[in-house]
Amino acid sequence: MNELTQVQYALDTFYFLICGALVMWMAAGFSMLEAGLVRAKNTTEILTKNVALYAISCTMYLICGYAIMYDGGFFLSGITEIGDGYYSPSSDFFFQVVFVATAMSIISGAVAERMKLWAFLVFAVVMTGVIYPLEGSWTWGGAAVFGMYTLGDLGFSDFAGSGIVHMAGASAALAGVLLLGARKGKYGKNGEINAIPGSNLPLATLGTFILWMGWFGFNGGSVLKVADAESANAVALVFLNTNAAAAGGSIAALILARLWFKKADLTMALNGALAGLVAITAEPSTPTPLLATLFGALGGLLVVFSIVTLDKMKIDDPVGAISVHGVVGLLGLLLVPITNPDAATFSGQLIGALTIFVWVFGASLVVWGILKAVMGIRVTEEEEYEGVDIAECGMDAYPEFTGSK
Repeated sequence: MNELTQVQYALDTFYFLICGALVMWMAAGFSMLEAGLVRAKNTTEILTKNVALYAISCTMYLICGYAIMYDGGFFLSGITEIGDGYYSPSSDFFFQVVFVATAMSIISGAVAERMKLWAFLVFAVVMTGVIYPLEGSWTWGGAAVFGMYTLGDLGFSDFAGSGIVHMAGASAALAGVLLLGARKGKYGKNGEINAIPGSNLPLATLGTFILWMGWFGFNGGSVLKVADAESANAVALVFLNTNAAAAGGSIAALILARLWFKKADLTMALNGALAGLVAITAEPSTPTPLLATLFGALGGLLVVFSIVTLDKMKIDDPVGAISVHGVVGLLGLLLVPITNPDAATFSGQLIGALTIFVWVFGASLVVWGILKAVMGIRVTEEEEYEGVDIAECGMDAYPEFTGSK
């Protein structure tokens, strides 16, 4: 390498690592968001799940996930060598592994308040070690789907993971929720839907802002380099569009909630911001900022309709993860051909989305089903009533308030 190339290599590696650290910080965002949207008696367990799933994701992707996704050997072989591309191979692994953890974090909120902790963690091993990496090999890895067809050749493109990460996580979550069933008391015998408010909306709001911040690394890092003028401009536009989409999503969801429910619903505003972020993730580099705002607004509107619809279908998702990451993830994929027709077609995006959903949902349904038969996936009715904090973790998050039940 000449001196200039070495400087570019160092800058791009450093940028990749910083973006990976921002995405890792999203684990804190998911933890705070989910802790705020569950009841106080289930807070310790949801936090334990988020810490443990992050550790499991990192370990399983190190052992086998990275090799499956990119058709390589074990990660530790030769990884310290200088790479042939823009950045160190180690930084590439680090950036990839925090994406795996993000996909797994999506699942934890959807199955909150009634799933056994250890059943969830066993599923995390399979999801992050096999299910996600195999799906990733067909998309970002460029491999043929079971040797049959290559998604890229069909016109599939997903810049930072609206489908590959977010819809995949939501598909696994949906499979678990369907087998798990709704929380006790969520739906009445006469079809009524009973609201189960979260315990700490300030915490949920903090979690949303942490995720919003982390998303700059999620989308910005997917540019892959920054140490030349063209790449620097691309990164700046991606940051700008990511922020614009989140703002558009939050505004649209808040206005729709006010018109529909006659109240300014904070949880819808929060999910609207996240929906805007998911919607722009599939292609944040080609829309204009105004168009990115409109795309985010579409996500914000769609997520409100989706959350209400899933409730009517008695699909109980305490944090709205399936709607935010799954339904809006599909929207994000379908928006790509509007601004980047050279990379994606509507048919290619649909085939790619269907491939991701069928594989992740089907494989997850099998794994959840095996776990249900072997060890059970749901806590007892008494444990659910008392709270899974005590049943699974032996401690309360707020002992002064929940100790007397």
